[in-house]
Order: sequence, then C-alpha cells, then structure tokens
Amino acid sequence: MNKKSYAVIGLGKFGESIAIELAKAGADVLALDNDAEKVHEVASYVTRSMQVDVCDVETMNTLGLSNMDGVIVAITGNLNASVMATILCKEAGVPYIIAKVGDNIQATILKKVGADRVIIPEKESGIRVAQTILSTNLKEFIELSDKVNIIEVNIRPEWIGKSLKELNLRQKYNINVIGVRETNELKMNINPDKKFENNCTLIVVINKEDIPKLMKKYKS
Repeated sequence: MNKKSYAVIGLGKFGESIAIELAKAGADVLALDNDAEKVHEVASYVTRSMQVDVCDVETMNTLGLSNMDGVIVAITGNLNASVMATILCKEAGVPYIIAKVGDNIQATILKKVGADRVIIPEKESGIRVAQTILSTNLKEFIELSDKVNIIEVNIRPEWIGKSLKELNLRQKYNINVIGVRETNELKMNINPDKKFENNCTLIVVINKEDIPKLMKKYKS
C-alpha cells in the first residue's frame, strides 16, 4: 500500500495533535502555520514543516497540495484564512478536505466553499479525527476513557466464513467484540459459532494503544 500524504494547515493544539498522530502512523505529513514557533515545535515529528501565510496564493500554489490524499484546515480564530485555505485546496483538486470550525455558521460557510467535512474541536479530539482519516476500515471511534475506545471496523477478508470462536480475536488482537452490524442491522447478542458474512462490520472495545496495531494489520 502506498504511503498516504496529508497537509495540516494551522498548528494550534488541535492541528498539532492531528499532524503528530498522522505522522506516528507512518503518513507523510506537511505541517503549515504562519507562526514560526509552532512550525518549529512539530518539525521533528512530521515529514516537512513550513512557515506560510495561507493568504499568499502564489506560495500556497507551490506546495504540491494537489498531490495530497487529504488536507486538514485547522486554523484558529481567522475565518478568512480558513476560507482561503479551503478554496485553494479545492481548486488544487485535493480529494478530501476537513476544516475546523467554531460554530454552525462557520460550518455552513466552509462547506459551501469546498470542505468535505467540518469539525468542532470541542466535540471531537484531534486524535479521533486522525484515526478516522488514517483508515477507511475504521468506521466509528468513541472514547470511553483516556485508555479505552469503542470502534467499528470492516471485517477482514480472511475472517469471512469464520466464527468468533474460530478467530479468537481477543487473544490475537487484544479486542473484545461487542456487536456485529449486518445490512445496517446492529446485533449485540452474538452467537460465537455464527459465521461472519461479507460486508459486515464489528463493534469492538480496544485499548487506545492497540488501535495502530490493528489498523496496520488491515494495511498489510
């Protein structure tokens, strides 16, 4: 699988956490901010970091945004800059743009100028957003505590036609399956001998530290 490339524009606490989490997972990350100190703080974690004014169209057009798999616009306190960054990314052909917003009005504006998804940081953590970006196999992510999460993942091809008892997922992956979703129907009482079918998803409880290892298994 080719390594994914992402740009994070705006390196406040939210943007910084996304950039570092993506880089930890092995993605190529370009981190951008107009504050030199913030750029310096993340430099050792990401592939490349640069001090850039996002309203400088000429400079932005030299960054290779068109080659990115996704861009996260995480600018704090400057709606005009967020709008400009989103428009430039859209014009560059970025396939997926996530924008941080402060309220529903900003969400409406940024969606209209090209954001595919908007995030209100008070409702979603940077780590959760990064985990969702990293894998299409990760459908849902709920933080139960600082250490334990509930996630929904696609079933792996080699699990099809096998039962929970046969797979022994608790021992192999350190996860506890608490539900199965089949054709949009969620079943919580799982028969351990029932064979998994194609296109179903599993709802599992997992330690946060084990999520990257599980996602890596999907990519291999």
